[in-house]
Amino acid sequence: MRLEDLNYLLGSEGQQLLSELAQEERLDGDDHLRLASRLRDQVGQSRAHALLETSLLRRRATAKFQRAQDMYFTRQALEQASAEIVADYRAGRFAQAGFEEVADLGCGIGGDSLALAAIGLVIGVDLDLLRLVMARENVRLSGLSGHFHPLQADLLDLSPLPVEAVFADPGRRTASGRRIYSVHDYRPPISFLERWRKIVPNQAVKISPGVNYEELPAGAEVEFISVNGEVREAVLWFGALRSTARRRATLLPEGVTLTDERLEKGVSITRPKAYLYEPDGAVIRAHLVEHLAHNLGATKIDADIAYLTSDNFTPTPFGRCYAVEDSFPFGLKRLRKYLRESGIGQATIKKRGSPLDPDTLRQQLRLKGEGSCVVFLTRVLGEPSVLIGRAHPGA
Repeated sequence: MRLEDLNYLLGSEGQQLLSELAQEERLDGDDHLRLASRLRDQVGQSRAHALLETSLLRRRATAKFQRAQDMYFTRQALEQASAEIVADYRAGRFAQAGFEEVADLGCGIGGDSLALAAIGLVIGVDLDLLRLVMARENVRLSGLSGHFHPLQADLLDLSPLPVEAVFADPGRRTASGRRIYSVHDYRPPISFLERWRKIVPNQAVKISPGVNYEELPAGAEVEFISVNGEVREAVLWFGALRSTARRRATLLPEGVTLTDERLEKGVSITRPKAYLYEPDGAVIRAHLVEHLAHNLGATKIDADIAYLTSDNFTPTPFGRCYAVEDSFPFGLKRLRKYLRESGIGQATIKKRGSPLDPDTLRQQLRLKGEGSCVVFLTRVLGEPSVLIGRAHPGA
């Protein structure tokens, strides 16, 4: 989309056509072709594309934003934008630290600026003028225009701003849309913030949850955030924004958190007991599986596998619990025989530490019956094993 197309969308005719498109039941397939043809004849190709793209992205964005039906996006900026629930949580950490003047570096379409504007003053910085105008409009929709000040600038050339704290969201995709995993290859690399940290030490930096631990800068707290059981983001916290923790796993919408408090002793490794716990992905990424085991009074089934086991059921938001019905060394014939004799026709197959492909295995098992269970392909004390379980009703 071009800036002139966005300005058209903001005008009366653009608003009217966006309102009409919002009433369309479908915007894909033949319906898309029909609408595109009609709009091209009516307003021209570039504006027609902007209208349809905005309408499509608004529908996709409902998974992230409550006001998505009125907001403005580019496809790549929407993919990188934080979900509202995550941005609100992060802004809460700024508020808790007492910071009310924040620079949002690489603000994109303003997802985090929206949350930060609700607690104070935000300077939104981005090199892309189109995204910057979108951010301004998205903040305006929330009635927070007076709290947001856009600034077009290259972060590598910009001198540190006189603010209390910084939130940075460097680009993690190439121009072609390919994901970037190394923090050294972000756009810009997070190393640019070292210069800022001398003047603005209070920083939060959004990074990929798949970050290599060896690339994490010293002196930062790293927090992995999970939303409804899916690991969405990771954040580096510096200065007064950092807590005493080095690693943290946070689950939303519950708002619960687990940190790397000191463990008095290690976690034992045993055979599976009555219950099996599958830790949330944020707990695993934060290397806090043993901390969760300590809280549950659980043991591990293998030194390198993130499954925990216990004789007693302890409710926890940090993992799913399954009642273990059986466990034995892996063997296709033995597993097939076991499931057939148990009348299992539906099996959820989970794997951790196993090279087997669940879909291929499901075909090989040729399941028949009315029963259901969960099949865990994993290792127990270093040996390829199978665990049979069912979700605990209280989990």
